[in-house]
Amino acid sequence: MPSPRIRIPGSIAWDDLRTELHVPVDFPAEVLAEAAAAASAPRLPDTDLTSLPFLTIDPAGSLDLDQAMHLERDGSGFVVHYAIADVGAFVSPGTALDAETHARGETSYFPDLRVPLHPPVLAEGAASLLPDQLRPAVVWSLHLDATGELQTTEVRRAKVRSQRRLEYVGVQATIEAGTADEALMLLQEIGTLRLALARARGAVDLPTPEQEVTDGADGRPCLAYRAPVAAEAWNAQISLLTGIAAARLMLDGKVGLLRTLPPADEESVASLRRSALALGLPWPEGTPYGDVISGLDPAQPAAAALLTLATRLLRGAAYTAFDGAPPAQPLHSAVAAAYAHCTAPLRRLADRYVSEVCVALCAGQAVPDWARAALPVLPEEMAAADKRAHEIDRAIVDLAEAVVLAPRVGETFQAVVVESGPKGGAVQLTEPAVRARCEGANLPLGETISVRLEVADPSTRKVSFRAV
Repeated sequence: MPSPRIRIPGSIAWDDLRTELHVPVDFPAEVLAEAAAAASAPRLPDTDLTSLPFLTIDPAGSLDLDQAMHLERDGSGFVVHYAIADVGAFVSPGTALDAETHARGETSYFPDLRVPLHPPVLAEGAASLLPDQLRPAVVWSLHLDATGELQTTEVRRAKVRSQRRLEYVGVQATIEAGTADEALMLLQEIGTLRLALARARGAVDLPTPEQEVTDGADGRPCLAYRAPVAAEAWNAQISLLTGIAAARLMLDGKVGLLRTLPPADEESVASLRRSALALGLPWPEGTPYGDVISGLDPAQPAAAALLTLATRLLRGAAYTAFDGAPPAQPLHSAVAAAYAHCTAPLRRLADRYVSEVCVALCAGQAVPDWARAALPVLPEEMAAADKRAHEIDRAIVDLAEAVVLAPRVGETFQAVVVESGPKGGAVQLTEPAVRARCEGANLPLGETISVRLEVADPSTRKVSFRAV
């Protein structure tokens, strides 16, 4: 599931939270020096693909641009050219810079700043696929048939130059207005085809809205939910396609690093179906749970409750390294295919190694010894980074909710019960957009009830309601 991206008025002391969570904001001087030297002299490959009109699509304000795409028709099918920032052109194994990335694992996001995996001179500068800049990249050329199914894969290092930097909302607006060019119309067409294939495979997409905090008209902060636009889903399908292609290459080559998630057991799915039927949500016998969950509207109370319960079926994601025999369980059940992280190397350590493995395998060459040697330790390093990221995201959400609600302790709200048990549950408010614990045994799951705000303490980041 995507991490929440939260904007909060600058009056909150986020530095205190970073200190409490031991998040390293500054880079050591040696690391900064190595990054600056690498930024001034990247290793540029011989292959030149600067003639391809690549473009990037990212959230507004992003500078760490990992991915650029060029889409084209190929007879009745398509070719997806996906350029991924080549971090390996800047980071040499065994250096202080390399060691620092292993310590961090991934970029951390706070409302007031990013704590990047790489120094900004690389992450937001020389390695980022910014427009009109010559950049080294790992370029995937993925040939699809008319239905969007992957037919062949080629991956190689090349020089690229992105020509346009676009944002999701703008892309969506031009498509809806009918003014989008061929490249963006192909994104919609290919993305829609890939979404249909994902549903046919049994992939699961939790349609959970992001929480967003802004300044209200009265000067007080306010929380709201933001649903992603369709262009984000189409763009995500290009990344997922590439991750599936990478997994196939590595499984065929008998070496690599997969992102895995065990399938939900039958009893857990059956329990979720019983909850759905109890909430009055249709779930025809034999319908895969992914089809049911992906079609829910989180704005509906019963659906919001079921989505909360469904997250339990998607626990256990991990990185799985192998060298020789493939893993006993190679699948990512939410993707409903073997899958690898490979499209965000500026923000996630594992992706750099997957790129190195896949480039070597596609060229028929040996995987570099330094990359092969790192594979067994990467799952543990990435697990620690993932745990830290979840702790950060949870602390940010908890603090935001406590700050917004602090002046309203004692007030009564209407809320949907999204969790229920003998020792209490959880409720979701629409206004403000808050989800928090609620005291009261066996609350009516999926129903709207009145709750009183008992606690909203920014110092402890605790929010608690009580059913009334």
